[in-house]
Formats: sequence, C-alpha cells, structure tokens
Amino acid sequence: MENLHESPRAFPVLESIAPVVERSRWVTFHPASAELCIERWGHLLDSVPTWKQPWHFFDGGLETVRWVFVLDVLNHCFWPDENEPLWSVRYRGNEYSGYAGLAASLKRAMESGVPVTNASFLAGLSPGTLREILAGTGEIPLLEARLENLREAGRVLLARWEGDIVNLVASAGRSAVDVVKGVVDSFSSFRDECGYRGRPVYFWKRAQLFAADLHSAFDGRDWGAFEDIERLTAFADYKLPQVLRRFGLIVYHPELAERIERRERLPAGSEEEVEIRAATVWAVEALKKAFERRGAEPTSMRVDGWLWQLGQLEYFRKYPYHLCRTIYY
Repeated sequence: MENLHESPRAFPVLESIAPVVERSRWVTFHPASAELCIERWGHLLDSVPTWKQPWHFFDGGLETVRWVFVLDVLNHCFWPDENEPLWSVRYRGNEYSGYAGLAASLKRAMESGVPVTNASFLAGLSPGTLREILAGTGEIPLLEARLENLREAGRVLLARWEGDIVNLVASAGRSAVDVVKGVVDSFSSFRDECGYRGRPVYFWKRAQLFAADLHSAFDGRDWGAFEDIERLTAFADYKLPQVLRRFGLIVYHPELAERIERRERLPAGSEEEVEIRAATVWAVEALKKAFERRGAEPTSMRVDGWLWQLGQLEYFRKYPYHLCRTIYY
C-alpha cells in the first residue's frame, strides 16, 4: 500500500483507517486508477461550488457560525425508504431536496423568526416545532434522532459553552483540528467512531464538515481562518464511494456489490460499511497526491467537494450507493 503519511499525527483519522484498508476483505483499493481519474476528470476541480448558494445563510458574523453548527447537527442521511417520496422543501419558489433542502429549511426558519441558533430553544425543541421547520413533501428520515441531536446540542452548549458554539470555535484558536476535537468531545452525536477487528476507527465526518463549512462560508477568513485546514480528511459518506467505484479506485467484493445492487441495507459499524468508508477516505488521499504530482495542491476537503460534485452527474449515478441508516453521514 502507498505510504500516504509517514508518521502518526495527533489527529487520528488516517492512522486509524490504515489497518482497515490493509486488512479489508469486502473492499479493495486500487491506487493505480488515480492518475487516469484525474486525467479524465481533474479539469473540473476548479468547478467545485462555493458557499454562495441560495439555500445557505450568511450574515458575515456570529449568527453564521451558529447556523452552520445547527446545519451540521442535522446533516446526514437523506435517502428515502423504498416506495416513499424523496423529502423536499420549497423555498423562494424553488424545490430543494437532500442537503440543499435541509439548508433551505433552516434558512427559511431563520427568515421567519424561528430562533434555530438559540441553545435554549434547541434544548427544549418539541417534535411539532421541528416538523414545522422541516415541513415539505414527504418526511426527512430519522426525524426522532435529529430531534434528540438538536436537544443534546442545546443542552451541551448551555452546560459547557455558555450557550454558544462560538465559544468552542474561539477556544480552538485558528485550528480546524481543535474545532473538530472540541465538537467530538462535547457532543455524542458527532462522535463518529466504531471498532474494526478489535481496533478503534475514527471518521468524525460531521465534526470535520463543521470546520470545513466554516472555512468555506467565511472564505478562509475571520471565523473560517484555520491554519491547519489541510489536515482534515474526506468526509466519508454514501455519495463519494459511488464515484470512486465508477473510477475503479475502489472495488467491491462480488457478494457486497450484489447486496448493494439490490438495495440491501448495511448495518452501521459492520465490516462492510466500515471498509467502504475507510477506502473512501484513503482514496481521497491518493487522489490528492496524484493532483500534487501534476502541480496542483488541493486539500482533502477540496478533493472531496470535487468528487461530490461529480456524483451529481448521471455517469456516476449509475452505480447505486450503499444504504446505511445512521446519524453520522
């Protein structure tokens, strides 16, 4: 296996997934495919969307930090059950689903005067109020889990951070890694960890995404001015493997491929699911190295955004993604 990182780092994500990739039996990593992927699709790296989208809230100040945090508390698992409609919301005359629908619903709530960034409001949030905030076509999956995660966020902010996520971000200085660690330490819903053959594995997907979203929202300045943003890894979810599989960077065991084709759910924390996510993170590091050999210097989060954007193209959507009901992605 290519030695992507020569020494252990205090940020444990890559160190913890390396043994998974080495011992994987359900997912095989093919680093030689990275160059061909970039040769064909690398020119689209610069087309990764910015934060300036109609569904994103941005006021240039502290409310944006708070809003992004609430967004990432809820940012997971949008695919519907079989025969159920895709959840979507209407905002300013347009219909949005998935992540964009979530962001639009929270922005809509802010504009309607709902105090979605207030810790006391979150701690006492009722099921009915959350349904009103997320009202649209169909129902967002894992509604009860999202409610509990918002309540936990409110309770912990009041108990540990004087009611404001801004204090946690400020305590990290200019370190994205310390933001991630602070969020993981404080909020159980962000503690995206599991075991693999007796070893701990750390993905910390949404915690990393929070730091990355702050960096993107503030364009690397002010509350997004992190000096170590390059230390963040990919945000292992169910969309990136769809693209990586089409690339040939990751290949599934025939039995696993068949299960995914027939839309069988993978249990959270199962070997198969952990191996898919580990291979995803590792493949992004390989792609980053391949870009560097061509003179580009993208961060892992930028490569992640490139892959996610490619995943919206029909060419990549032909492969089904793996299904796993989880609050972590």
